[in-house]
Amino acid sequence: MEHLTTLDASFIEAEDSDRHVSLAIGAVAVLDGPLPDYDELVAALGDRVLAVPRFRQVLRRYPLDLGAPEWVDDPNVDLAHHVHRVALPHPGDDSALFRMVADVMERRLDRDRPLWECWIIEGLVDGRWAILTKLHHCIADGIATMHLLAGLSDDAGSDTYATEIRAAHEPSHAGLSAPRISLNPLNWVTEAWRASIAVTTSVVRVWEGAVEILGDLLRPAATSSLIGPVTTMRRYVSVQVPLEDVAAVCHSFDVTLNDVALAAITNSFRASLIRRGEQPGHDSIRTLVPVSVRSNDDAAKTDNRVSAMFPCLPVEQSDPVAQLRCVHERLTKAKGSGQRQAGSAFVFAIDAMPFAVTGWALRGLTRLRQRGVVTVATNVPGPRKQLTVMGRNVVRMLPIPPIALQLRTAIAIFSYVDQLVFGVTADYDTVPDIDVFAADIVETIEQLVSVSGRRRAQTNRPG
Repeated sequence: MEHLTTLDASFIEAEDSDRHVSLAIGAVAVLDGPLPDYDELVAALGDRVLAVPRFRQVLRRYPLDLGAPEWVDDPNVDLAHHVHRVALPHPGDDSALFRMVADVMERRLDRDRPLWECWIIEGLVDGRWAILTKLHHCIADGIATMHLLAGLSDDAGSDTYATEIRAAHEPSHAGLSAPRISLNPLNWVTEAWRASIAVTTSVVRVWEGAVEILGDLLRPAATSSLIGPVTTMRRYVSVQVPLEDVAAVCHSFDVTLNDVALAAITNSFRASLIRRGEQPGHDSIRTLVPVSVRSNDDAAKTDNRVSAMFPCLPVEQSDPVAQLRCVHERLTKAKGSGQRQAGSAFVFAIDAMPFAVTGWALRGLTRLRQRGVVTVATNVPGPRKQLTVMGRNVVRMLPIPPIALQLRTAIAIFSYVDQLVFGVTADYDTVPDIDVFAADIVETIEQLVSVSGRRRAQTNRPG
């Protein structure tokens, strides 16, 4: 039997802590028409989905949490409980699609069945249709989910941007390198010295990172209407920008794609605070930024393998370029501080403890009203090439993050072919301006592209 890790189980406990929360993640694939024969489509999707063991399994929990929840095979999997067919109201535009996504995602998955659903959505504009795939976060993190979704396409092994991230090139369970074997006794002393330095440096770095993480979590963010209890209903919206434009900004300012995306989100949050009559401060928007620790060797494994950083977005800055530079500085500092290593070490340590202890601790922690983090922004590298399903082109892919634990807004960033896509989920009652929020992300990137173009023109101008 396979058991949930403590990190996997934390998503179950977080969902149980609030009856208004559904901790399912998902994505929408928008496809060119026409819709295939429905029975043939269901049969094809069923074959591909059920090829993944986790989609044929249910969770079994032990009384009093004496053991970690485990995955057990469900002998009675019925696709009728998991694959659904709906149609958008006329005219089938993005607003109707986004409302449908919010309606589907706000409902919890049935724990008595395998924790996934697939929704076939008809009636999109231009004769298009869509597949909304929804699964519980306890099954997989963003990158693992992306691999699962790509496996439903005709191009199951398609190359993805995930191979470029730092963690992808690190070995599984990355740690200290084993000492090199030598017959020379003098080399033994050298290797022992190097090992002791490596251990000391690693421990110090992890300790410093742990202190920073604890400080971020225990220090309340500035009072804001962006953090607090959520209702049952959700809003969802998605926007996209050309990756070529983002790359131009990266080159012009010597920053990363993630820096640009977070800078755009920063300006959007600043505008949102101002619309609400709130003063943007340096600690207004402390953000959970998940960091993958998944190597390429573990790309297809269905579980959660993430650490985290907790930077404050510089919403106190009014200029988008200043925001970009500040985001870059803060993320660079966070990456070098040991937060990523500390998060990984913490997850490893609690997994080594009896679940009877960690399970009760998780239950207590998820029921506390955290006030340190305001939002989550997760970046998931997607397929480089256009996918197809039963010969139909996937023209758009939209990521869907969940909200929980007092976070009223969550943003997922997803790269697909030549587009950088932002998916925003928010609480229906307390974030009514989600469309403006998303539009501000696009506008900010356009401003940065314009500035970078002027910088290139000045650089290339004849002296």
